[in-house]
Amino acid sequence: MATWAIGDVQGCHDELAGLLDRIDYDPARDTLWFCGDLVNRGGQSLEVLRLVMSLGERTVSVLGNHDLSLLAVAERREEEQAKVNPELRAVLFAPDREELLGWLRTRPLLHTDRRLGYALVHAGLAPRWTIERAERAAREVEQRLRGSNYKMLMRQMFGNKPDMWTPKLQGIDRLRASINVFTRMRFCDIRGRIAFNEKGTPGTQKPGLYPWFEVPGHAPRDLRIVCGHWSTLGLFSGLGVHAIDTGCVWGGALTALRLDGERPEWVALKSNRPAPAGKVVMD
Repeated sequence: MATWAIGDVQGCHDELAGLLDRIDYDPARDTLWFCGDLVNRGGQSLEVLRLVMSLGERTVSVLGNHDLSLLAVAERREEEQAKVNPELRAVLFAPDREELLGWLRTRPLLHTDRRLGYALVHAGLAPRWTIERAERAAREVEQRLRGSNYKMLMRQMFGNKPDMWTPKLQGIDRLRASINVFTRMRFCDIRGRIAFNEKGTPGTQKPGLYPWFEVPGHAPRDLRIVCGHWSTLGLFSGLGVHAIDTGCVWGGALTALRLDGERPEWVALKSNRPAPAGKVVMD
C-alpha cells in the first residue's frame, strides 16, 4: 500500500498513464495525491479529468490556478466558452461536463495527513500561516466553492488585489487573497506580499523577495509540504518542502513522489513534448 504525490499534469494524459504504470499503481491498494492543475496546455484535459475522477476515493487532488480558471469559464455564456482553446472546449462541451466540473469544484485547496506527516497544496502557504491557519483559510474558500452561491465567487475570485493575506480581510477580498496564496504564490516579501510577475528560478527575483518557503521568520509548520505550480523551480526538496512540478507540459517530466516510506522516493517519466524556445514560465 503506497501513497504517491504527482506533480502538475496539465492535460498530459499519456504521460500520466505511463507514470502510473511505472509506479505499479493499484487503485485497490494505493493512494494518489495530485498537486493541482490537472488541466490546460497538454492537449488531453478531458481525458485527464475522466481518468483522475474515475480513480475514486483513494485519490486526492487539490485545486490549481488552471483548474479554477476552467471552472470560472464554465460559468460564462456559451458563446464565451466557445472562444477558449480547443482543449478546454472539449471539457466545456463534453456530454459528461456537469459531472466532471462538479467533481472538480469540490476538490480541496489544501489536504493534510498527520499520520503521514504531509500537507498538499498547489502553490504555497503565506509566511504567517501555520498549518492550522492554512487549513482554516482553505475551508473558508472551499465552503463557498461548494455552496449554492458559488457562481458569485467564480465571477470575483481573480485579481492581484489584495496581494497579501491578513486576518483583517473580509468578504471577497479575504477569499481572493487566500486563493492567490494557495494557487499562485511563488515569491513574496517578508510580510507575505505576493510578487505575481516574478516567475523565474530562485536568484532571479528582485531584491527583498524570497521563495515563499524561504521567508525569514515564517510560522513554524509541523507537516512537510508537497507542492507544484513552479516549473522553473523544478524538483526541489528542502526546508520541509517537496516541490514536484517538473514541467511535463514544457518537455520536462511528470514526477511522482512516494510519501509513505522512511525516505521520500521519486519516480519521473520524461515527456516527449518539445520544449518551447526561450521558455521561462507561462502560468
